[in-house]
Amino acid sequence: MTGIDKRPVDGPVAVAAPGPKGTGAVGLAGDRAYDVKHHGGFDQAVYAYAREDLDGWEARLGRSLANGVFGENLTTLGLDVNGALIGERWRIGPDAVLEVSCARIPCATFQGWLEREGWIKQFTQAARPGAYLRVIEPGEIRAADPVEIVHRPHHDVTVALVFRAMTLEPQLLPRLLVAEALPEEGKELARRRTSP
Repeated sequence: MTGIDKRPVDGPVAVAAPGPKGTGAVGLAGDRAYDVKHHGGFDQAVYAYAREDLDGWEARLGRSLANGVFGENLTTLGLDVNGALIGERWRIGPDAVLEVSCARIPCATFQGWLEREGWIKQFTQAARPGAYLRVIEPGEIRAADPVEIVHRPHHDVTVALVFRAMTLEPQLLPRLLVAEALPEEGKELARRRTSP
């Protein structure tokens, strides 16, 4: 079973912190993760992907890609998701505040869902992963709610940089340590790389 099949909804959706990884809980009401070892929990409560990046993939793949097709809970428009800083906070709608925590790392479920041989490698080389977010303040969100950046930390560690460091360019791992909001497993990987 998989929770990757996301579809647009009408009306509000409640967003709340899901608790620790391992239960399948995620941040949006009505959603869940089935690979509880790798998905869900506080640091992967919500997944955002930019419509502009989906449009780029449509051109490359020669097929239409609906909002949600990459398993994203939020398909954004006019927001540089991959350029977002780790620890950046977004207000969505009147109440919900989400914090950028880490990059999405592609898995076999993602490749199987798109039914495309070599997809993990192609997605990784493009380095347009989208962002996982944690819930700082719960609330309700709706389609077309504006996303307002309400906080940007004082470092240069973007979602794209984290992704490159954790996949194709491990020499970048030491740079991640300045991002306090990075999940502990990412910090530990960076520390190991930095240690003599």
